[in-house]
Amino acid sequence: MERVALFVDVQNVYYTTRQIHGRGFDYNRFWQQATENRDVVAAQAYAIDRGDEKQRQFQNILRAIGFEVKLKPFIQRQDGSAKGDWDVGITVDVMDIAPQVDVVVLVSGDGDFDLLVHKIRQQPGVRVEVYGVPALTANSLVQAATRFIPIEGELLLPERR
Repeated sequence: MERVALFVDVQNVYYTTRQIHGRGFDYNRFWQQATENRDVVAAQAYAIDRGDEKQRQFQNILRAIGFEVKLKPFIQRQDGSAKGDWDVGITVDVMDIAPQVDVVVLVSGDGDFDLLVHKIRQQPGVRVEVYGVPALTANSLVQAATRFIPIEGELLLPERR
């Protein structure tokens, strides 16, 4: 069986699916699709911790699916801007795990990851699948991936009525 590692940029997928589709990402469906006939070596979801109860419930759902949830505190700067970004953490973890797997799955549309994807693909036998919302995924990231899977249709939660 292929060995796979999953890395989800939770903030990126939350905002891009809401902006374009007005719906959430279906993590259960994603897990089924990305891990089918594969041995999961690692599954990590990177999120910002604002400390609210609804967010904690969501994090527990991710854990129940099979993700290790990595949290960073939400930082509100004096000037009113906010910081909360996992790019370096995701990159370090992908670099550490990539030699142990056949497929790295990255869920993000952030073009900053194109260099990482190019680097990982230089390792013999390692493929990179990128899941992203097409309209908000950097073209450089799409081009860098072995395979791009659009987040649409069945990868979205049903509309609330």
